[in-house]
Order: sequence, then structure tokens, then C-alpha cells
Amino acid sequence: MTTTQGGPVSWQELPVRDDLRTLAPYGAPQLDVPVLLNTNENPYPPPPELIADLRDAVAAAAATLNRYPDRDAVELRKDLAQYLGHDLTGRQLWAANGSNEVIQQILQCFGGSGRSALGFEPSYTMHRLIALATGTRWIAEPREPDFTLDPAKAVAATERHRPDVVFLTSPNNPTGTAAPMDLVEAVVDAAPGVVVIDEAYAEFFRPGTASALTLLPGRPRLIVTRTMSKAFAMAGARVGYLAADPAVIDALLLVRLPYHLSALTQAAARTALAHVDALLGTVNAVKAQRDRIVDELTALGLPVVPSDANFVAFGVSADGTGDAKAVWQALLDRGVLVRDVGLPGMLRVTAGTPEETGAFLDALKEVV
Repeated sequence: MTTTQGGPVSWQELPVRDDLRTLAPYGAPQLDVPVLLNTNENPYPPPPELIADLRDAVAAAAATLNRYPDRDAVELRKDLAQYLGHDLTGRQLWAANGSNEVIQQILQCFGGSGRSALGFEPSYTMHRLIALATGTRWIAEPREPDFTLDPAKAVAATERHRPDVVFLTSPNNPTGTAAPMDLVEAVVDAAPGVVVIDEAYAEFFRPGTASALTLLPGRPRLIVTRTMSKAFAMAGARVGYLAADPAVIDALLLVRLPYHLSALTQAAARTALAHVDALLGTVNAVKAQRDRIVDELTALGLPVVPSDANFVAFGVSADGTGDAKAVWQALLDRGVLVRDVGLPGMLRVTAGTPEETGAFLDALKEVV
């Protein structure tokens, strides 16, 4: 180990675990530009009536901050169950600080040293990063060229690797591709361990797209994760949750940190759930801008991935060989920040307000 005499050192000089040394911190660029369309946030802020009620709820919670919060967020879990429906109860819900902490707890419980997790890439990068951070061996299998999954191939991969955890993302991030229920059922039936369906963007499903929540009865190894960051416009509150058999929640209690969800967070989340109609009223507006992006990029002759999310993955040239990094920079030079997710010749853009979407489309037309 390198020693110094008070000088600065880099983290590489510290006794960090060897399996972490090849990793890089996850994060999208945080730049001050007029049009931010790179992190799949809801472009509409919380409504005034929610902000007023939040002020009262947080003030009430603040008066008891000398005491620990409800350790298991029982009332919040009841509210989440009521929101999801499907005859779920609070015993089948679990909440944490964003869906990433939910995923971390799942991997701490069902993954870890000597165990493996399987994902189908490209997909949400944090599945792989959290797996590796928890000492879980990561196994990646490819998606089809159109980013869908062939159920037979997914089952074959599951049977071949026999992972302890399988991740299916629906809609998939960064492509927006939804997982059909026959695929989910087939993988759950084939998997020896738990299967996690990441539905962070489920509220943006197109009509006719089903949620894996419908498959929970009789499947104790199926876990469906959700978040309040996207459709609820509560990204700053950091609230994620899952629905599963009560036995899964009992298992997660073994690894969750005591009092992990603060009293302020629980108060904010419960208040938001009391305003669910107003909050989700923005979903259709966002979906309209998503569909606008799909239609206009298609008219430009650019390849577009059909999306069930609040974002669109698109090719920067008609033949798919364009320079994505150059187009990303050219858009940034015009005040529009989108996401380079590492797909060759492709970028991802979040559906914004009509004005933000229009600014993106105008800038892209100038560039391509």
C-alpha cells in the first residue's frame, strides 16, 4: 500500500477490493444546459397542492426526528399496496431509498460470494454494477438485434447458467422494450433462484402492455421492482419499492439496515401517494411527447426502437453507422443534453415538455 506524508492520494492507492478496481462509478453527465433530456426524469414538477401538503407532512415528521422512524415503513407499504392494486397487501410490499437500494438488498440476500446473477444486455447498467459490488458473479447474455428477447433463448440461458438471480427489465432501459408475459412466465418457471422484473417505467406502458404484477400469485420467487422517481416526479425523494411474496420481504429483513428509510422520506412518499391522480396526470402528456419523438424521428428516416417508457432510443443515421458521440456533442452545443448509453450509432432521449421536445427535434434536424 502506498504511504504519503500528507499529500493527496487516489482511490487506486487504497486497499480497495481487487474485484472493484476495474469498475467506474455510475452516473450521467450533470451539466447546466437549457434542455435536460438525459436522465429520464419527469419534466413536470410536483403540483402546488402536493408541495403544500408536503410542507405540512415534513413539518410534522420533523417534530419527531429525535426518535427513530418506523423501522419497516408499515403504513407506507400499505399505501403502496393500495396504489398497485392486484389484491396486494402491505405484507407483499417493501420500500427503500430508490429502486437501486431495493436491488442492492435483493442481491445482498439472494446473491453474494459464490452466487451469480444473469442479465440480458443491453439493459440497466446498475444491475451489473450492484451485482459486482455485492460480490455476485455477473453473467450477460445478448438481446436480439431489435433488443427484444426470444423466450426460448432466455430459458435456455437460464437453464444453462442456473443463476441465483435473473434480471428482466420491462420496459428495458436504455431501449424501452417491454417484456411480454409469456417470456416472464417461461423464465420464472426455468429459474432455480429469484427472478426480478424491473418495472421502473411501468406507468408509461402503451395500451395492452401487461405488468408482471399479474403473475405474482403462486410465484414466491418472482419480484417486481418499481420506483416513485419517474411517473411520480419524485426523483429527489429517492423512493423505490418492490412487490413479492411475503417470504421475500421476510428474507430482505435479514440484510436491510436498521431504520434505513427516514421519517422524512416516508412522510414525503405517503403524501405523494395521497395525490396520485394529480401526479400521474402528467403521464399521458409525457407519453404524447414520447410518441411525437418516435413519429418525427421515423419521418426523418432514423431507426427508432418502439418504446413503452418515457424515453426513446434512436439511431443517429439511417443506416445505423452514424457517430453517436459527435451527434451527442452537436446537440449539447445547441443546448440539448441527451444520453449516450454506449450503443453503437445510437442515443437515448427523454420525453420532455412540448417545448423541450420541440427544442430537441429542431436541434437534431440541424445536426442530422
